[in-house]
Amino acid sequence: MKPIAKIIGQRVAFGALTLWIVSLIIFAGVQLLPGDIATELLGQSATPETVAALRKSLGLDVPAYLRYFDWLSSMLHGNFGTALSNGRDIAELIKPRLYNTLLLAASAAAISVPLALVGGIVAALYRNTFVDRAINVVTLASISFPEFFVAYILILFLAVHAGILPSLSDVDSTTSVLDRLIAMALPALTLAVVVMAHMLRMTRTSIINLLGNQYIETARLKGLPEWRVLVRHALPNALAPIATVIVLNLAYLITGVVVVEVVFVYPGLGQLIVDSVQKRDIPVVQACSLIFAATYILLNLTSDVLSIVMNPRLMHPK
Repeated sequence: MKPIAKIIGQRVAFGALTLWIVSLIIFAGVQLLPGDIATELLGQSATPETVAALRKSLGLDVPAYLRYFDWLSSMLHGNFGTALSNGRDIAELIKPRLYNTLLLAASAAAISVPLALVGGIVAALYRNTFVDRAINVVTLASISFPEFFVAYILILFLAVHAGILPSLSDVDSTTSVLDRLIAMALPALTLAVVVMAHMLRMTRTSIINLLGNQYIETARLKGLPEWRVLVRHALPNALAPIATVIVLNLAYLITGVVVVEVVFVYPGLGQLIVDSVQKRDIPVVQACSLIFAATYILLNLTSDVLSIVMNPRLMHPK
């Protein structure tokens, strides 16, 4: 266990360092935005006195490095500050939005992961046949199309023409579970289509790469059906790269929902950060960006640790 603990500790330390660097980039990027926040909030008719008073109340009259350390210290203590647009506590503002985003990502994962595993096994089972080529064409097409294009295609066919699902995902705290699932169906399906292709192709490739091994040949010589050879013998040994790709795509689901949430007007964290950018609500933008970055780094760290734990050869690098 000691090598694993050491490796995990190194990865956690590297992840913390990466998050600190990202926090610097987020703060510096926001500070470099054109225009003055106080002037934007008060309007062009504001007097110099009112602008100076607002800048002082926002702490903009102190050096940038002091503002950064004060912001970072507040974040580490769970204090996200107050939203400039409505005066609400940012933590309370983010909490329901983050829940909606995580629920949407979980729904997309529940659709995409099983379909990717089944599709990868089927493609490997019927490799170099029409079924395999058809699956490859579909996956390449889904990889090539951007999220908003897939979203509009699904809206056209499933919402406009068929009328099966709503085109807008308007949910709140009073929405029932069934209505929430119906409202999330199109954005979840959009995300599932986009991320499923990577997982499916990795599943297919990982299984095919193992088919020439001796234990696979032994299983075939025992008279086992091909599908059972793939599921019982090849798939468990191919799980390391597959698990890595799945976790990386889950990271994309969390951080890549911004476009999908905007298209479907889904009240998640991505929609919140877009609205905050339009309103120049800098504290909310910084908080949302840091949450996205922390989530992505945490899931990448999980992927890295899983790949090491599931592949003992990586635990003893030479």
